[in-house]
Amino acid sequence: MKKHSIRNAILVLILLLIVSSAAYGMTRYRSIKNAVNSSFNASGVTKERDVNKQLAGKKPISILLLGTDTGALGRSYKGRTDSMMVVTLNPTTNKTTITSVPRDTAVTIPGFASQSPSKINAAYAWGQAKTTIGTVQKMLNIPIDFYALINMGGMEKVIDQVGGVDVTPTLGFTYEGYTFKKGVKTHMNGKKALAYSRMRYDDPDNDYGRQKRQRTVLMALVKKSGSISTLLNQSFISSLTKQTQTDLTFDDLTSLAQNYRSATKNLKETHLQGTGKELNDQSMEVMKKSELQRVTNFIRNGLSLPSKKTGSIAIFNNASAKDKHRGSRSISSPDDIDSSAATTESGSGLGY
Repeated sequence: MKKHSIRNAILVLILLLIVSSAAYGMTRYRSIKNAVNSSFNASGVTKERDVNKQLAGKKPISILLLGTDTGALGRSYKGRTDSMMVVTLNPTTNKTTITSVPRDTAVTIPGFASQSPSKINAAYAWGQAKTTIGTVQKMLNIPIDFYALINMGGMEKVIDQVGGVDVTPTLGFTYEGYTFKKGVKTHMNGKKALAYSRMRYDDPDNDYGRQKRQRTVLMALVKKSGSISTLLNQSFISSLTKQTQTDLTFDDLTSLAQNYRSATKNLKETHLQGTGKELNDQSMEVMKKSELQRVTNFIRNGLSLPSKKTGSIAIFNNASAKDKHRGSRSISSPDDIDSSAATTESGSGLGY
């Protein structure tokens, strides 16, 4: 999430828009189905669970959301992902969980051990969705049922579609030609909201501070749109599906729209908290094992799965690593990292 990272704020909303589009598509079935299915791209992963059975039984599912700069900058669906989130939808508990994974998280990517340690965002560049899903599953010991890759172009479209959003900046700064004043309520169009959400280096909390701004934009967008169904016209859905790739079919999305919308009534979110260190001449986020276990527990609980030990491919320590303050205190070893990452919950709902 170094340079172009709005996605953590918008990915979930775009997912809900896609889900809603399937429901809306019942009245314009063929055109919407064709648009949605044009986004389909199989991951190549052998699923850890029978996802058809999960959907048919209205059981909790997980979706890995990936954000990239592709398309918006005239590039193809290649390169590194800039954002990564694990979303769980649980219609039994009526809860949705969102877990942000820093793109700089240090891991050993399966199949690329010779490149270890690597940033987790390299997984997509080296093996696309298949390798990315496998990496997240092994790092946290969780099942990933589906994925959705969304590019930057979707951000401006959604915000502009609702006429912009109102946000009160928690930090004063100037970025990409826009000036933001702390504590002053500001109306933002898509480009301005993008600038507000993507700035990193002038934020004292770096990526973690930026993630907070991204979530603020998301909540403002949900509040402004009121009913997301008002956004769903055919031209908008068509433009949105051009910004995505996913292994969710139209029928899958229809099932989600019909049976999983109650899960969005309560939203609980967290992020994986690490400490910046220099590894392989790169700045990476090293996680404490107890922090990885906390996030594993959080996601598995969201899926109503029994507890299990976290995965083993994350980089836990490196004797030659140089400490670097990035959103948490400096340390002498990764085991000293403060793992008290914030978890927030909202009961206001993301109704549509």
